[in-house]
Amino acid sequence: MIRVVVAEEMRLLRTALCAALSSEEEIEVVAEVAGTTDLSDVVRRHRPDVVLVDLASDVPQPVDVVATITEAGPDTAVLAMGRRWSPAVVGDLLAAGVRGLIGKDAPLEALVDAVRELAAGGKVIDAEAAATALRPPSSPLTRREVEVLRVAAEGLPLKEIARRLFLAHGTVRNHLSAIMRKTGARNRMEAVWRARRDGWM
Repeated sequence: MIRVVVAEEMRLLRTALCAALSSEEEIEVVAEVAGTTDLSDVVRRHRPDVVLVDLASDVPQPVDVVATITEAGPDTAVLAMGRRWSPAVVGDLLAAGVRGLIGKDAPLEALVDAVRELAAGGKVIDAEAAATALRPPSSPLTRREVEVLRVAAEGLPLKEIARRLFLAHGTVRNHLSAIMRKTGARNRMEAVWRARRDGWM
């Protein structure tokens, strides 16, 4: 039997995924969790062959989630689900130990096949996920905003960012406001994460 843990925040989708996988004769869903918070404990307890985890765009540190799973279960394969992949995120996830990437729009058969392939020791990258990774969305940020964001990523205060870029304090503040609006971020660090995720910096 292929032992699977399903980690998905949305209850309806989680229930559907568990039902679909459990309907396969050789697949057993040994646990399901909402989100990723308790995932390491669940992996240690159940020792699954595959963890199907939703690494949606609002998961702030997807690489850390993968690292937590692989640390808790070194022999467990991670199959990451997502709606949008950027080249940076794909590279980081694969480097962190993800063995499979699958889009949320993939057909059910593809998901089941991916679980089987990973359990057999293989790797799977959904064609749509791979294609999306090669076509990052065009950046809404100007060249100057990217420069400001790169320096802001170091965690420097406004005055230091202004000094480093030879800009006025108010100009930097205006750039950061525009960056947050364009990225939909709540703070500077989230703006940095979103820009890196989407390949904008």
